[in-house]
Amino acid sequence: MNSLRHRHAVLPALALLFTTAGCSSADDGASAAVPSPDAKVAHLCRTLDGVLPAKVDGENRDDPEPASVLTAGWGGEAIILRCGVGQPPKMADPKVANGNDPKAMAGGVDGVDWLMEEQDDGTHRFTTASREAYVEVRVSDGRDSTGVLVDLAPALKEAVPEGIAS
Repeated sequence: MNSLRHRHAVLPALALLFTTAGCSSADDGASAAVPSPDAKVAHLCRTLDGVLPAKVDGENRDDPEPASVLTAGWGGEAIILRCGVGQPPKMADPKVANGNDPKAMAGGVDGVDWLMEEQDDGTHRFTTASREAYVEVRVSDGRDSTGVLVDLAPALKEAVPEGIAS
């Protein structure tokens, strides 16, 4: 059983942990690798694309290239979502489940469980847990990531059922 399913973090702790200094990217040419999920997950991702919000954390939707229903973006490269990614290796790491990894933790925000990772380049990667598809969100401009996850939670709960991704 995946130990991430029952771990929840408190929103203020997330805000403190995942708020970093930085400035917004002015680049307009965002790009994202398009995942290659199976047919069931691709269907869930198409459904998710149809219910994603027009704004996330105050940023307008601005999808990356190449255009795909499996990717979405807001604010250029500031916020990039990829649906149908593979399970991140840290999701099965016992150090994360036990809270012993300083760059990764499990938590929940507004009814959606996440693996939250700080990347070496200062970006943050969030991957859904306990959902039938893995959805990855990268936040790269130093913003408080909690607002991003709060804004995406309703669409994720509507389009991607709870369960275990294959």
